[in-house]
Amino acid sequence: MVAVGIEAMNMFGGTTYLDVMDLARHRNLDIPRFENLLMKQKAVALPFEDPVTFAVNAAKPVVDALSEEEKNRIELLITCTESGIDFGKSLSTYVHHHLGLSRTCRLFEIKQACYSGTAGFQMAINFILAQVSPGAKALVVATDISRFLAVEGGDALSEDWSFAEPSGGAGAVALLVSDKPHMFQVDVGANGYYGYEVMDTCRPVADSEAGDADLSLLSYLDCCENAFLEYQRRVADIDYCNTFQYLSFHTPFGGMVKGAHRTMMRKIAKVKGPEIEADFQQRVVPGLTYCQRVGNIMGATVLLSLASTIDNGQIEGNKRIGIFSYGSGCCSEFYSGVVTPRSQEVLRGFKLQEQLNNRYRLSMDEYEKVLRSSSKVKFGTRNVKLDLNLIPGALASGQAGQRLYMEEISEFHREYRWC
Repeated sequence: MVAVGIEAMNMFGGTTYLDVMDLARHRNLDIPRFENLLMKQKAVALPFEDPVTFAVNAAKPVVDALSEEEKNRIELLITCTESGIDFGKSLSTYVHHHLGLSRTCRLFEIKQACYSGTAGFQMAINFILAQVSPGAKALVVATDISRFLAVEGGDALSEDWSFAEPSGGAGAVALLVSDKPHMFQVDVGANGYYGYEVMDTCRPVADSEAGDADLSLLSYLDCCENAFLEYQRRVADIDYCNTFQYLSFHTPFGGMVKGAHRTMMRKIAKVKGPEIEADFQQRVVPGLTYCQRVGNIMGATVLLSLASTIDNGQIEGNKRIGIFSYGSGCCSEFYSGVVTPRSQEVLRGFKLQEQLNNRYRLSMDEYEKVLRSSSKVKFGTRNVKLDLNLIPGALASGQAGQRLYMEEISEFHREYRWC
């Protein structure tokens, strides 16, 4: 069987970020309850950043590292998002254009809440396995943003912040999928999927979310257990504690993952007490590290957790990572793959930690200025010109290389420029 998996991988965690403890104090949130979120920072999308710019900025270093011949073998481009900018036109067309990919490329978009990134990844895996075009590559980019908009028609900011605001992030993860899985080789056929209709969270209108937080947690826990049990049914000799040296979870916020891990250890592994916390620190925390600094980026979050696991784990030999992906509504999947010391070496070439360290830190005044200005770019905006100097110094704050930003929308067409 053809080996398949991730050849290269990069993320873009935004140009700016906010310290979420500053936000919690500013919004007068219950601090002990807030601390249970296990969040540290959240990436904030500037008004001139959108799912296209995040996607391109994540994918460009991956594409730029290829030779022209290798670049032209990208024959499938899948964008995965619940932050679409048009009901018909896929943002994959913009991504394809600004990355300069070959026109002999199939390109389209997937929407399935936070499961979309895994859906795109699995589709790309099967494209490679089918060998309909031997040697071809697929580029999968999961990209999503959360925006909390100012109240319509006034200067006052919305009072309805709750605990969603500190965890809502912005970002993208790009995967180059091929038969050269230098970074992550998937266990082919080792998949347990589980889904059903539930109204836990949704986007009934383009620019805001709704849902039931308690129902979402219960659905997540239910899917985590049953997706794993289906994986275990399909794959022989699986032990939750011993088969996987690391676990990567879809991470709306770290506290949710900690609760899911605790439940799985009690129900599936029959482990209790301090052993659960020790296992959490060893197998799960490496995958939370970057998620705690970016926030929930929907379809890209589980892939960010995988990148974080590879970058921050102790990968001194072959290690198997178990991955749980969940998307509201709902669909979920447990799957796995193997990483090696070379995986870590390849990923560290993209300097993910340095990218996060070099972002511009927003003050609360700057953050609220961003919120007000973001209301100019709602879904369906026909014409607008954007001020790239809205936050002086943000674009120049330690960022290396070119970055794509949106300059204007002219008759619904989004126009971008490299800075």
